[in-house]
Amino acid sequence: MPVTRRKAYRRITVRYSNIHGKGVFATTFIPKGTRIVEYKGKRISEDAADEKYGDDESPHTFLFLLDDQIVIDANHRGNSARWINHSCAPNCEANEENGRMFIDAVRDIKPGEELTYDYNLTVEERYTPALKRLYACGCGTRKCRGTILAVKR
Repeated sequence: MPVTRRKAYRRITVRYSNIHGKGVFATTFIPKGTRIVEYKGKRISEDAADEKYGDDESPHTFLFLLDDQIVIDANHRGNSARWINHSCAPNCEANEENGRMFIDAVRDIKPGEELTYDYNLTVEERYTPALKRLYACGCGTRKCRGTILAVKR
């Protein structure tokens, strides 16, 4: 008897975003607590990432730094997770588990809703108005802090 394969059900799709360029959108209801997608890409050292992208003035990158100082470079072998945009009032969060990065829903997400997480990007230099403009946020939420940079304490 032949084995029938069911087509994998996709919960997400990539399309144009009002926040920034491409975005990732729910194709079905996603309950709070759901693990949605793994952030994938080539794994390189933090030093290699700095060497490759360090002089790049653009805040638009597909890099994710893990706790063990390994960087996931989604420019190479990346998946749709690289298109998830920042929001100051996100519906997802990034969670590292066993050296892998996952995007999980922090609240129920409706079909058609864009998936977002707070990038909380940190840079060592002082947060000047020019730096904040370079790392401007386009989320448009009431809680928007105007930048994808993390709040300095």
